[in-house]
Amino acid sequence: MHDTTALLVELGSVILGLGIIGRFAGRIGLSPIPLYLLAGLAFGEGGLLPLGASEEFTAVGAEIGVILLLLLLGLEYSASELVTSLKTQYPSGAVDFVLNATPGAVAALLLGWGPVGAVALAGVTWISSSGVIAKVLTDLGRLGNRETPVILGVLVIEDLSMAVYLPLLTAMLAGVGLAGGSIALLIALGTVGFVLYLALRHGRLISRAVSSDNPEMLLLVVLGLTVLVAGVAQQLQVSAAVGAFLVGIALSGEVAEGARKLLTPLRDLFAAVFFVFFGLSTNPAEIPPVLLPAALLAIVTVLTKIATGWYAARRAGIGSRGRWRAGGTLVARGEFSIVIAGLAVATEPRIGPIATAYVLILVIVGPLTARWTQPVVARIQAWRGRDGSGGKGSGEVPAARTASAEPAGPVAPAEPTAPAVQEEFASSAD
Repeated sequence: MHDTTALLVELGSVILGLGIIGRFAGRIGLSPIPLYLLAGLAFGEGGLLPLGASEEFTAVGAEIGVILLLLLLGLEYSASELVTSLKTQYPSGAVDFVLNATPGAVAALLLGWGPVGAVALAGVTWISSSGVIAKVLTDLGRLGNRETPVILGVLVIEDLSMAVYLPLLTAMLAGVGLAGGSIALLIALGTVGFVLYLALRHGRLISRAVSSDNPEMLLLVVLGLTVLVAGVAQQLQVSAAVGAFLVGIALSGEVAEGARKLLTPLRDLFAAVFFVFFGLSTNPAEIPPVLLPAALLAIVTVLTKIATGWYAARRAGIGSRGRWRAGGTLVARGEFSIVIAGLAVATEPRIGPIATAYVLILVIVGPLTARWTQPVVARIQAWRGRDGSGGKGSGEVPAARTASAEPAGPVAPAEPTAPAVQEEFASSAD
């Protein structure tokens, strides 16, 4: 079969299959992400029917998918909101690092991988997947929830931290001295600082330059600018996802609203391609030997991520339901973890299979914890209330018990105001 014909047949089959999978997931009330990944495993290297002709196109489409996911997230918030989030969420970022990097570092040392392997696996377990979480928030209709800015604050801190972490890890892997590592770090930090400065000081000017009454021109300019900035950011050792997010932050007003409407269908298409590509690039035969240690590490870091989200939401004054939703949403790992493992595999080959199995577990479990953590906790609390002083059949946790279960502190009120409670209960009916 001609190469172009094979490409069209494979792409058409993949896209049609994604549409069918997405409809099925919607029927059963599940995020389609786990099903996309399993489909990728079935048709990737070592799968049932490997797809060869569309591999290169799918790889590029996957990269575009991550860029569009982060661009659309950035369009939801202004530069001032980003800075405020960073100022208020940096303690949560520190807690996130300690709770989630430590298990990876300890596991690597126990496996005998040495300091470089410990730093690499710590990054794999630390960083949540902005791409997966952005898709989950969209699928569950939670972009307007009170806890969503908290989730995004933690993700942005993680993504910006990659501007420091990745150059340092690269220098360690290459055995580069302090001077070489410092230069790479300064370039990365300078790039992020410059783009943030443009977004804060000249965001309106950028929006005015991009603005157009013609939807076609607006789509081309916004998409072209985003991909260009993402590529330059990647070249300068900064994540392409961070670059795309900052472009979204820089655009505001009618331009941001128009871009959201135009780019949403493209985002959904290429985001699905991204998740399928992740499955396609994984050889199922490599997973069984490392499944047990990867599963144990996944269980530990599911709990630490839920604790991170709960703590971050509590600091922001979010009520109990929103805290558990925030924790469950942060569980998924994805693109950054794979990038880190890919960098480290030349020095420590054993990190590749275990990182792949670990990410695959959490990228499937993550959408499920995002959907079910809060309802499961509510069921447990209701069950405890029926067996305790709340009375049989009440189905509610007694007020006194709820108050005592919420730690008091000057950083956050014990309960949100009445309008906030109403909003939170309304947003939880998903």
